[in-house]
Amino acid sequence: MLTGLFAPGRRHAIPLMLFLLGGFAAPLLAVIAFSFVPSRTFSLWQGWTFANYAEIFASSSYITFFWSIGLAAATVLILAVVCYPVAFGMARVFGRYSTLVTLLFALPLFVSENVRIYGWILFFIKNGVLLGSLKSMFGYEPESVLFTTGLTLLGMVYVYLPFMLFTMALGVSMVPGQVRDAAFDLGATRWQVFREIDLPLAMPGIVIGFLLTFVLAVGAIAESKVLGGQRVIPVAHDIEIAFTYAQNWPLGAALSVLLMLVVGVLVLLVLRRFDLDTILGRR
Repeated sequence: MLTGLFAPGRRHAIPLMLFLLGGFAAPLLAVIAFSFVPSRTFSLWQGWTFANYAEIFASSSYITFFWSIGLAAATVLILAVVCYPVAFGMARVFGRYSTLVTLLFALPLFVSENVRIYGWILFFIKNGVLLGSLKSMFGYEPESVLFTTGLTLLGMVYVYLPFMLFTMALGVSMVPGQVRDAAFDLGATRWQVFREIDLPLAMPGIVIGFLLTFVLAVGAIAESKVLGGQRVIPVAHDIEIAFTYAQNWPLGAALSVLLMLVVGVLVLLVLRRFDLDTILGRR
């Protein structure tokens, strides 16, 4: 086995393997090990215990998992409905203007996420852009929607929209135009073409967009802090508190391990329903 690993054609991969082991595997193993260390200790050589995991389920910390997963799933569903028409337009309709549309959606990524979220605060705050304009133009000032669960979800949809859109547009662009034209020539309706050709052939990009958006959204924290006023407490907030203010690294590590397990299981369940070789373009 070692002879095959150090074969001339594979020696060039050794630095990359060492980098992955040191930069990814080692920190991950350290977090897993810390999750079994007694609470509020900082040494891996203490007697290992499952007390940190028991504390999570004994308290209300597990509820934050449901909030994070629920908001992430809602974000994915909303973005699926919103992004597909835009992705289809970028691939099939906009033509030479598709580059401009792509640039418009990509520009926000060059600005800090926190700055963009605080921009929504200025938009929805009392006497701000929206409510101030309604009051000055119509004399009507509705209640502010700041610090609500709905606005938290809106912030997540806004932040993660490019990640869903670009992967979905890539999937739509993979559908051969000749196949669609042949289907129309044979008398297929637009709904039949969408159901039998567009959606199945674009599914690799759509699935990747779903998974990427879900994994990013389940770890969201800034949207809840800024837009939600911590009305909703995601699991990432509990992890941050455990590692910083509480100085309880073992509990934070246990929460992190559980989050990785939950997300990993959900992702694997989704991938089992699809042909991974097709999604990765191997066949």
